[in-house]
Amino acid sequence: MSISEIQSYIAAIEKDASLYQEKNFERRIEVLDFIEASSGQLIALKNRAEKIRDKLLEIDANLFQKLQADIRTGRYTGKEFKNLVDDYVRFYSDGNKHQGEPGYDNLDIFINGLSPLQTMPEQTKDLEPEMVYYQKTPARIVFELVEKAHFTKEDVFFDLGSGLGHTAILVNLLTGIKTIGVEFEPAFCVYARDCAAGLNLSNVTFKNMDARNADYSEGTIFFMYTPFGGEMLREVLAVLKKESLLRKIKIITYGPCTAQVASQGWLNSAAPEDDNIYKLAVFS
Repeated sequence: MSISEIQSYIAAIEKDASLYQEKNFERRIEVLDFIEASSGQLIALKNRAEKIRDKLLEIDANLFQKLQADIRTGRYTGKEFKNLVDDYVRFYSDGNKHQGEPGYDNLDIFINGLSPLQTMPEQTKDLEPEMVYYQKTPARIVFELVEKAHFTKEDVFFDLGSGLGHTAILVNLLTGIKTIGVEFEPAFCVYARDCAAGLNLSNVTFKNMDARNADYSEGTIFFMYTPFGGEMLREVLAVLKKESLLRKIKIITYGPCTAQVASQGWLNSAAPEDDNIYKLAVFS
C-alpha cells in the first residue's frame, strides 16, 4: 500500500465504531496485524496507530477478564461454551482451509485469551531421547477431536503429553466430562493446574509423571499429539492394550505417531486414507 492509502486506512479505522464493540474480535485482529506490519514504515503515523492499538488491546483484555469470570461461575460449558466461541470467532467459515497443517489461527488467539495465565514457564527437566518437545495442539484440532470422539457423559479423557494443559481444559469446556492430563515436565504441570484452578474447572486434573507409569484405569478416550515415539510409544501402547481388555477405549492421534499407532493389530484403524500426518486419526 502507498503512504496515502495507509493514511486513509488509519483515518477510516479511527472512525470505525464497530471496532470497539466486543463481538468484533476478529476485525480487531486484522487491524492489529495491519498496524504491526505498517507502523515501522510510517513514523509520522506511528503515534496514531499505537493509540488505536492500545485501545483495541484494552478492549480485548477487558473482554477476556469478563469471559474468564463467566467461565468460573460455570456459565459456559458444553454447547454454551461452543456458542460463546462462535460469537467471537467464525472458525467454521473458512472451509477448513488449514486442514492438514499444524499452524495456528484466530481461534487459537481467542482460546489463549481465555487462559488466566499468559507467560509460558521455563522447562526444568531434560527430555529423554524419544520424547518430543512441547507443541500446543491447534484449537481447531481439539474442536474436531470433540466432534469425532462422540463423547458421552461417562467418558474420561486422557491427554498424554498434556504440556500446558490447553487440550484437556478445552475438551472439558466443550463437553463437561472429566479430563486428565499426563505431563513429564513439572513446571508445565503446575502451570496447567493453575490454569484449571483459575477457571474453577474442578473436573480437570493433571498428573506429573512418565506416561509409561500412569494409571489409566479411568480412561476411555486417549489423545496423543505425538508426545514421544519409538520404544517409548510402544510401551505406552502396551499399557493401553491391557486397558482395552477391560473395556472399550478409543485412541485419537495427531502428527507422526499416527503411523505407529495404526500398525497395532489390536486396534481397529480409522487412520486417514492419505499420507498426511496432520489429520486426526481415531482408533478403537
